[in-house]
Amino acid sequence: MHAVKRPLPGFGLSLGLTMSFVSLIVLIPMFTLVLMTCSLGWDGFWRTVSDARVLAGYRISFACAFTAALINCFFGVMLAWVFTRYRFPGRRILDGLIELPFALPTAVAGIALTALYTDKGWLGALFAPFGIKIAYTPYGIVITLVFITLPFIVRSVQPVLEQLDKTYEEAGYILGASKITIFRRIIMPELMPALLTGFGLAFARALGEYGSVIFIAGNMPFKTEIAPLLIVSKLEQFQYGQATAVALVMLAVSFIIMFAINLIQTKAAGFTR
Repeated sequence: MHAVKRPLPGFGLSLGLTMSFVSLIVLIPMFTLVLMTCSLGWDGFWRTVSDARVLAGYRISFACAFTAALINCFFGVMLAWVFTRYRFPGRRILDGLIELPFALPTAVAGIALTALYTDKGWLGALFAPFGIKIAYTPYGIVITLVFITLPFIVRSVQPVLEQLDKTYEEAGYILGASKITIFRRIIMPELMPALLTGFGLAFARALGEYGSVIFIAGNMPFKTEIAPLLIVSKLEQFQYGQATAVALVMLAVSFIIMFAINLIQTKAAGFTR
């Protein structure tokens, strides 16, 4: 019998290279984060992460990130549906613009959105007469995070919609099902794993976003001060242990949320099969 030729090296070499790369890029930095936090001791760690200002930063960061990801779940599916199911002039250009937040420097996005949503900006001026302030409020943070994370949802759902077999939809129409029923019972179960993936990616990106948010947030303690800004502030004050403590809590909570989303995604994928 002839040995099967594989395009990649053997299992041992491949595993060794993979583990070395993962260790350098992920494991060692994470271990360093834990090691630097341990320099505080348990009392110092607890005082840092339970500080009222830090807790407010956590609350603002997680709430705004979750809200932005949730909003994009709706509008991201809508955009992906339009791009895959309809043909209209400028569709390719519009489809390409979805990825603009990936290429645009975050500081540029933050400055542009701040200029638009201040009380004297083009969009902010429309809401100012009604007493609605967007810039330098949590609303501005959410809008910025929606802009930054929209591509994750669209690009996760769009390939699934393109490969979705339309015969199931046609069968639903023949059997007398309404459009809402077809979307809820036939299309949505197929989209759910990809949608959960996009939600997880969007949430993770929004949670750690810094460059675009600091301009529109206003950075007011207990109101619009996000956790990444607190980390940077502590680093500038050479309080490395406290900075890593704040970061470690964000990492732990993010990991738990991502792990839960992954479990739900796995069950949803198994259910669709």
